[in-house]
Amino acid sequence: MSRVAEGVSPLELADYQKAVRLVLRHPLVTSGYPDRAALATVRRWADQLRTDLMEVLGYRLVTTADTARLQRAQDGLDATRPALTRAGRPFDRRRYAYLVLTLAALGRHGAQVALGELADAVAADAVRIDGLGLDTARKPDRDAFVDAVTWLTERGALTLADGSATAWAGDPERAEALYDIDREILLAVHHPTRVLQHLTSVTALLDSSGALGLSAGRAAQRRDQARRARRLVLENPVAYYADADTELLGQLRAPALAEDLERLTGLSVERRAEGVALIDTSGRLSDVRFPGGGTVAQAALLLAARISAAVQRSGRHALELLPAPTAAERLAARARRIDGALPSRGTVAELTELAEPDEESAYETVVDADHEPGETRYPFVTDSWLRGRLKEIIGEYGAGFAADLRGDPDRLLGQALDLLAAMSLIVRVDGGALALPLLARYRGVTARVKTRTAPQPPAQTALFDDETAKDPTP
Repeated sequence: MSRVAEGVSPLELADYQKAVRLVLRHPLVTSGYPDRAALATVRRWADQLRTDLMEVLGYRLVTTADTARLQRAQDGLDATRPALTRAGRPFDRRRYAYLVLTLAALGRHGAQVALGELADAVAADAVRIDGLGLDTARKPDRDAFVDAVTWLTERGALTLADGSATAWAGDPERAEALYDIDREILLAVHHPTRVLQHLTSVTALLDSSGALGLSAGRAAQRRDQARRARRLVLENPVAYYADADTELLGQLRAPALAEDLERLTGLSVERRAEGVALIDTSGRLSDVRFPGGGTVAQAALLLAARISAAVQRSGRHALELLPAPTAAERLAARARRIDGALPSRGTVAELTELAEPDEESAYETVVDADHEPGETRYPFVTDSWLRGRLKEIIGEYGAGFAADLRGDPDRLLGQALDLLAAMSLIVRVDGGALALPLLARYRGVTARVKTRTAPQPPAQTALFDDETAKDPTP
């Protein structure tokens, strides 16, 4: 493989790495998204970006006069990059469905479309989907639809020419909005690489390059495994050695991986006994930051600290150690949940602080007659223990939590655990959760409720003070 950033001078390397992080953070760049300077930055380095992103990661960069689109190779199902609503919350299934139906409806319109007309077109399609529908007489449905339209507007696929979508969502009888449609951006947003009617599982959307046959040759297989290893480190909070097969493990341990990723992104790669992570504490590479803001993220951080403390106990108070599902098993379980919503009609088939190598680790490798050779086991905490710790957290910090979640601890616990699992800090299993090594990064987190000087409702107080809350984003 050619040297990363081979045509970039040392004086311009930082600018080039900024462009790399830009397209990795925003796979779609337009004249106005994420800002007016972004497209010019990408276009300046387009040739070198195309070469490096393909050689290092197997990603394809497609540029036109008004867009730059990064086509990723997907090796897994990623829950850490959701579309966001106007309020900054992740899309739910209804909003994703409206987004896809809106894209389809826009393909049948001309240069402009009225919001009410677009809503009627989406509603006509949505009513044919069991359990969906779009009733413009219902405010929740209008809000969800406007969130989907706003997502497209932010990226330039739609441009507001007149009126207000927010006003329409409030009262469609008295307000309207008119949009210009940008076909080029619309095509860049929705550019499927597979025929959806041929799919029988969500796993068919994943990249298949990781299964090259012997006919491809050893050199091609090694190049493919190296790309997969770099993607694994780049796209995940941490790449655990225990999840890798033999060939991928060799690539993860190779010195070239760190050299290539550091020169490409300008970030640091850290290795520990259990895995390797690309450290991005500034958030320059991704919008995904943990703990982040909001009740769920804050509760998850405090829960992570308590789990991490429990992991350090020894003697009769030590946690039970259990094997974790493999990466392949976790992928299969997630795929089964997603495939459960697959329609039966319409298809052709009908780390910064992972345990140091010289530390005594709580994550032991077991070699005995009752376990597979080299099987790694992790500390296990039960559901009842987790509920008890969350009850303590709510009692101590509940004044800083949103009232609806504070009053529904089971829902808050479920969302907090889902977030910890998405960040590779735990694995959820029957009866509880397994603590993964990256959780050690959050050991000793402290927090306090900081009350504003002016009286505020409890839900509007700030939970974490900057000086007491760590920012342990991997």
